[in-house]
Amino acid sequence: MSNDYKAPFDDIRFTFDHLAGLDDVLALEHFSWLDRESVHGVIEEAGRFMAEVIAPLNAVGDQQGSRRNDDGTVTTPDGFDKAYRRYVEAGWPGVTFDEAYGGGGFPQLVGTAMQELVTSASLAFSLCPLLTFGAIDMLDHHGSEAQKEQFLPKMVSGEWAGTMNLTEPHAGSDVGALTSKATRQPDGTYRINGTKIFITYGEHSLTENIIHMVLARTPDAPPGTKGISCFIVPKYLVNDDGSLGERNDISCVSLEHKLGIHASPTCVLSFGDHDGAVGYLIGEENAGMRYMFTMMNNARLGVGVQGLSIADRAYQQAVAYAAERVQGRPINGERGEAIIGHPDVRRMLLTIRSIVEAMRGLLYLNAAAVDRSLYGPDEADRAAADDLAQLLTPISKAWCTDMGVELTSLAVQVNGGMGYVEETGVAQHFRDARIAPIYEGTNGIQALDLVSRKLPLSGGATVAGLVDSMAAVAAELSGAGDELEPIGLALAESIESLRRSVAWFAEKAASDPLDGLAGATALLAQFGAVVGGWMHGQSALAAHALLDGDGGGYRRDYLEAKICTAAFFCEQILPRAYAEERAACAGAATIMAVTPTQLGA
Repeated sequence: MSNDYKAPFDDIRFTFDHLAGLDDVLALEHFSWLDRESVHGVIEEAGRFMAEVIAPLNAVGDQQGSRRNDDGTVTTPDGFDKAYRRYVEAGWPGVTFDEAYGGGGFPQLVGTAMQELVTSASLAFSLCPLLTFGAIDMLDHHGSEAQKEQFLPKMVSGEWAGTMNLTEPHAGSDVGALTSKATRQPDGTYRINGTKIFITYGEHSLTENIIHMVLARTPDAPPGTKGISCFIVPKYLVNDDGSLGERNDISCVSLEHKLGIHASPTCVLSFGDHDGAVGYLIGEENAGMRYMFTMMNNARLGVGVQGLSIADRAYQQAVAYAAERVQGRPINGERGEAIIGHPDVRRMLLTIRSIVEAMRGLLYLNAAAVDRSLYGPDEADRAAADDLAQLLTPISKAWCTDMGVELTSLAVQVNGGMGYVEETGVAQHFRDARIAPIYEGTNGIQALDLVSRKLPLSGGATVAGLVDSMAAVAAELSGAGDELEPIGLALAESIESLRRSVAWFAEKAASDPLDGLAGATALLAQFGAVVGGWMHGQSALAAHALLDGDGGGYRRDYLEAKICTAAFFCEQILPRAYAEERAACAGAATIMAVTPTQLGA
């Protein structure tokens, strides 16, 4: 059984060129120095590196895990330190960041593809750069020039890591309930005291310094999220010349024992056990939650990529097993044929494959919208792209991570009893995937964000524009005849279903918010399915056009498979949209009718 990872270069290139609009991104003046061939070249080099250097550590990391030593330091699994050094030396951490701080200046769209590659290679390994990327983004947007000069070059290079410190033992997802304190000192610094939990890579030896982004309250801060400030709290203080000074007052109290991602050290951190940890205020006091949302939105897109990545890695392993496992006799087949010939096994594989392709299209489109929001030609274009990116982000995070769990479970099923045995490696993907719907804002929170904040964007014009764009693709497919017409008809029906749901929410959210909140998760699932169908509709149109032309450098059977996969998704997966409509628009009465006591509380 193969547990090797192969970067899906053709699928990434196809998504770049025909779904996410790479050419449109490269046409922006900010990226005028870059061309398509250079992008494809970088992705190919990154894919080879991740497959050769990072992927072999995935099973080792799971088996060994990270461990806390008696002195409070953390040791990562064998090979992680060396692989991370090679990752930094190759320049991969800084590819998408500002050239002023040593970055490569590539689009976020390219960075998202690279994030897919490193995450497929090892989800646990990828979490260290993922949190660093978010910390860089926040500092770049909200830090002072002095803070940027002091911290960003080393963070962009990957020599220093970054973390996000929100959650506290008593608060959970209610960040407004945090109690960590920040006391201003005469020299303008602050002393931080408090405990943070679930801090990914909160302590490790991969980098020489760790730059913690910490939420805390100043003494006179108002209650709730309005009284939260954000601070830079480095593991080692940084001298004026950039060298490292003394160890800050931060200690790793313990590591969490988790279902999966064992190689990723998830820490309980204590700040200020002695004189108080030295922190530096970012921006203004009491604005920390707004600043942290910059980091969180960056991370939410990255977590959505985890759903894609882990599902694709599990799919590769499931296909390899199904192609070699001989069992039973398919109808009209010869005894001894591999199980990939069984219709139900084929159904499971196509379910994984088709949803993986839909997720990739959604996530890459989301990333391209982020690029246009930053570098669009005018303010109106940037604002429209920002609204689209905001609308897509909760769908990217929640739908893709929910699908990651579903699809890795299916991969275990394809492998049968061997999939349930840890030694085969398939079970690891399922265990690793389970955290993604929980962190960076649970998927329930993403659904509430969708209905309460994102549907009303620009008075509903953003969601209406997205639905109209999807309907235009359905109409083009429906008029194309032959094999494309059924895809278009199925997509059109699902879009009308989504329109009804959105209209219902627009009415009920105002008249009875509880009804809207009760159906939020179902609406998000419906959105994901319909957007997935839209991605497949565009994929089928592009593949059909390439088959009629010169093929665009793709094999004929590859393009034919794109159309077949799109047809499968619209036939087998897209009907979920109608069921989700029923649930989304059912209201809260039944859900709230059962009392906590009746539930057994």
